[in-house]
Amino acid sequence: MEVNDQLVEKLAHLSRLQFNESEKAEIKNDLQRMIGFVEKLNELNLDGVEPLMHMSEEMNVLREDEIKGSVSREEALKNAPLHDDQFFKVPKVIKK
Repeated sequence: MEVNDQLVEKLAHLSRLQFNESEKAEIKNDLQRMIGFVEKLNELNLDGVEPLMHMSEEMNVLREDEIKGSVSREEALKNAPLHDDQFFKVPKVIKK
């Protein structure tokens, strides 16, 4: 695949970017090098290689849920600047 000015202009338009001529030339060179690298990967012999689905053999390694102590409502509200018997009170931020 060849990177030309039309491709760079299309990519710039899609990404809402603007480039001057020297930047276009630099981007064109960079894109050509990236595409060349990806095309080089096509030369590898991948016969018999299974697709990689996960980076390791482990799947969903999660900790077990443990019931632990928690703070009582009275303790949580003790240092609150404003509260009633059940809830923290905060200033209203949404006005209708």
